Amino acid sequence: MSPRSTNPGGASRVRRRALLGTAVLVVLVALAGLAAYLTRDGRTSSKAPAPQVSSASPSSTASASASSRPHGSRGDLPVPPSTHDPIAFGKAAAAALWSYDTRAYSQRELLAALRGWLTSERKYADTASVDALVPSRVLWKEMAANGQFATAKVNEAHFPDSFTQALQADPGAITTAYVYAVTVSGKQSIAWKGSSHGGAENRVTTLAVQCRPSQPCALAGVLSAVAP
Repeated sequence: MSPRSTNPGGASRVRRRALLGTAVLVVLVALAGLAAYLTRDGRTSSKAPAPQVSSASPSSTASASASSRPHGSRGDLPVPPSTHDPIAFGKAAAAALWSYDTRAYSQRELLAALRGWLTSERKYADTASVDALVPSRVLWKEMAANGQFATAKVNEAHFPDSFTQALQADPGAITTAYVYAVTVSGKQSIAWKGSSHGGAENRVTTLAVQCRPSQPCALAGVLSAVAP
C-alpha cells in the first residue's frame, strides 16, 4: 500500500520537479541515459519504497537487523545536521526518510519535520517527493494502532559515477544551483507492538542535495530512480 502525497496542485508539483531535475542535470547534460530518467521527475510521481503495515505474523517477514537505536525505544523527530558535506548530509537525510515512530509523534509532525530538511529556495525544493515517503493519515492511524516504528542503518553513500564524470568534465556547471546527486544504500528495520522480531528490507535511493558554499546543506528532493 503506497502512501498518498499530501501536496496538492499537480501543475505546481510538475514545475518544481522539472526545476529540480534541471538543477541536477546541469552537471549531467552529457549523459543521455541518466538524463532520461532524471528528467522524468517532472512527469511522474515518486516511486520510492514506502513503509508497509506490519503483518500479523512476524514470521512472514525477514528477521530485523541491528538498528540505529535499541529495539523498543522511542524515536525523536529527525533534525537536519549542519554540514557543508553533501555525502554526510545525504546519509543523514536517507536515515531520516527511512525512519518513523507512530508511538512518539503524529503523521503531521513527521511531515513538518521532514519538510524542515528542504532547501529554502522554493524553485529547487521538491516537497512532493519527500511527502510521498510518509504514510497517509489513514495508513498512519492503522500503523499507530500496532505501535509500528522503523529504524534505519546507512551503509554507504557516494556520488553516482555519471555525476562525478560530468562534474570532472565541467566543474563550473555545479555553481548554478549547487545541487549534488547522492546515492545512499542501507537497511530499514520495522517492528511493532508485541514483536520480538520485525522485518528488514534493503533500501537504496538517490537524493538531490543542495550545498551552497555560504550555507549548510539542505535537501532538494528524492529522485524517482536510483543513479548507480
